[in-house]
Amino acid sequence: MARSRGRGFGDVPGASYDEARRNREEKRRQRFGSQGQGATDYGFAIIFRWFLAVAIVVAARLLILQVIDAPKLAATGKAQRTNTIALHAKRGTIYDRNGNVLAVSEDCKTIYANPKEISDVRKAARALAKVFGGMSSDYIPKLRQDASFVYVRRQVDTKLAKELQTELKKNKLTGIYFLDDTKRVYPYKGVASQVLGVVGVDGEGLSGLELYYEDILHGSDGEMIMERGLYGEPIAGATAEITPAKNGADIMIGLDINIQQVAEEQITEAVKTYTADSGSVMVTDPTTGEILAACSTPLLDLTDLSEAEAAAYTLRPVTSSYEPGSIFKVLTAAIGVDNKLMEDTSTWTVPAEVKVGDNYVTDVDNRDYTMTMSLREIMRRSSNTGMALIGQQVIGPKRFSQGVDDFHIGHKTGIDYPGETKGIVKTMKQYDGSTLGNMAFGQGLAIPMVQMVEAVGSVANGGTLYTPHFLKTKDDKEVEWKSHGKSVSSKTCAMVTDIMRTVVDEGTAMDGDVEGYDVAAKTGTGQQVTEDGSGYKPDSFVSSLIGFANASDPRVLVYVGLNGTGYHGSAAGPAFSAIMSEALSDMGVRPASDE
Repeated sequence: MARSRGRGFGDVPGASYDEARRNREEKRRQRFGSQGQGATDYGFAIIFRWFLAVAIVVAARLLILQVIDAPKLAATGKAQRTNTIALHAKRGTIYDRNGNVLAVSEDCKTIYANPKEISDVRKAARALAKVFGGMSSDYIPKLRQDASFVYVRRQVDTKLAKELQTELKKNKLTGIYFLDDTKRVYPYKGVASQVLGVVGVDGEGLSGLELYYEDILHGSDGEMIMERGLYGEPIAGATAEITPAKNGADIMIGLDINIQQVAEEQITEAVKTYTADSGSVMVTDPTTGEILAACSTPLLDLTDLSEAEAAAYTLRPVTSSYEPGSIFKVLTAAIGVDNKLMEDTSTWTVPAEVKVGDNYVTDVDNRDYTMTMSLREIMRRSSNTGMALIGQQVIGPKRFSQGVDDFHIGHKTGIDYPGETKGIVKTMKQYDGSTLGNMAFGQGLAIPMVQMVEAVGSVANGGTLYTPHFLKTKDDKEVEWKSHGKSVSSKTCAMVTDIMRTVVDEGTAMDGDVEGYDVAAKTGTGQQVTEDGSGYKPDSFVSSLIGFANASDPRVLVYVGLNGTGYHGSAAGPAFSAIMSEALSDMGVRPASDE
């Protein structure tokens, strides 16, 4: 039994209990050697490595947060606890050529509220209604918004703003604040509104010169950063961080406000008198290209835009294309003369009708007999048949196409006004059987009238194509405008100008004459194409008159067009004469009879 029990405790036969235990421990040491202690150390190593890895991750995250992401997080935190308010720059002033202020920025106040600070919403709403008008209920929704910044009213006159400040103080109302702001003011009210254009409440130009010269006029906006508390309330004693705005530059334009006013009055009256769809005017100094006046109906009134039509925001002579009609004969005649193919006394046998493509062209006077006509007579009576004959049989497509291009027709003038179109003018490769005959008297092409202003202006000044433009000076520095080169020779210009004198003295433009002055002009009756382009509208014309004075030394060019009227070009005569008379007087041009 003892033997059997001894073996139960150890592997040594007959060993005692203590011996057996020692024996067992010794064998265990012999079996595992140093691995027993190594297993314990390995466990500690795993735990240590885990803690080390965690420490490294935490340290890396702290490094990212404190160094790499710190600016971003700071900005995010700052954005969450601040309000940023734009401080609008004061736009530059726009002057006319005589130094009259046309558009200027005036100091005003923008009023905002922090609804979280308003303890008595109804009382605050009553104060606003008392000063600004309306019902107190009109203001309550704004004052109850779940926000810390709400515009109450923008660009408020300083006088009204002071009244509101007094009312708020009297009633011990808080939560309504005032910001310095500016707004556009127009001393001449609605005059020249289309030219000047619209400025939005954020101080950005939206149309006209305000848009075109936005970069010059606007300047640089600033900002005010205000700290706020957890619930949007301003922090007591906290200072606002202000980046001041930089005001825009002033500009002077070539417009003469007196000529502009007369032009707007005259075209409005002419549209009514001749039941036209719309009317356009452009007045320039042909020796420089400076625009003295420009407008088209419907007119725009910047002081009240509530009922303004979309068409009122643009100038049709720049943005819309029309068939010019017989005013284009000035260019056809000049092309023929400049190519030494004819003179003012050259004559042709002109039948009652001339075939152009598949159709026959006739004259407005319904002549049914053949006539011998000189170039001067063709222009005087504005003969379509005569000019179609000259174009097809004398000038020819190559010289005609080149001449049209030399007058810069079918190309943008580069006028400093948004939305200029180049029109539709065929190149010689696109000519068909009717193109040349039609274009010779102003059909078969569609162009903005500013192109005719530039082209006829070159005839007036001896052949130089000056870009029609508004800008004269920027920050008191003269702005240089380059020309598009020469259209025809000065000799050609002198002959064509003399022919245009005859048109005023004895021909279709007699209604455009100005007493005492030497006026050279040409009428136009351009047919209007149907909406689907299938043909021409019956009894719907662009009745126009373009000319300059004094013919020997022109300082004023006037274009007047009535769109969609049943009358011929002479209908534009009375408005042309009145506008030309005003322009000659304002520009200090002496009557030809005094020279």
